[in-house]
Amino acid sequence: MADTTAVEPPKRLPKGVVLGRDGKPCRSCTSFASWASQAKASIKTASGSAGSAAAAAMAATTAAATASASATAAAGSDCPADVETLGRGTWTLLHTIAAQYPTQPTTGQQADVRSFMGTLSRLYPCWVCAEDFQTYLARSPVRTASRDELGRWLCAAHNEVNQKLGKPAFDCNLWEERWRTGWKDGRCD
Repeated sequence: MADTTAVEPPKRLPKGVVLGRDGKPCRSCTSFASWASQAKASIKTASGSAGSAAAAAMAATTAAATASASATAAAGSDCPADVETLGRGTWTLLHTIAAQYPTQPTTGQQADVRSFMGTLSRLYPCWVCAEDFQTYLARSPVRTASRDELGRWLCAAHNEVNQKLGKPAFDCNLWEERWRTGWKDGRCD
């Protein structure tokens, strides 16, 4: 006898939504715009079975909430970080660590940076990003012999991510000006 159990078709997620290891959308791996799009899609699916008046009211409420949430998120809200906010904050921290790193670090300081990068690659909230960083570390171990080596290594790592995201590469010859001394035109003074 044939199995007549209905097989549910896989959910179609909006472009940019990354699933976590639990199979649910991963907020830390997904941009706010993609996350909001996924939420709208869920509501549309639910409203398809509801009455049209109820669906219209729900859609209006959702649109208002999404607009409010979008404005709040853009202002740096108290909502959980999306992949873009998390990435910007992490790169700022890492580049600032490199900028403050000694020109002649001790072996202990070098070990601390290597350990920190390894730990970050395992604990980073976006699991896809974490695995990418682990792969990068295996292919290009962190260079810790000096401030300049660490800063340039980090710049190269950041540029690899930028390339994957379709963003322009940063000129690594300017890393120290960008993250340590400030631009020569004085705008950071």
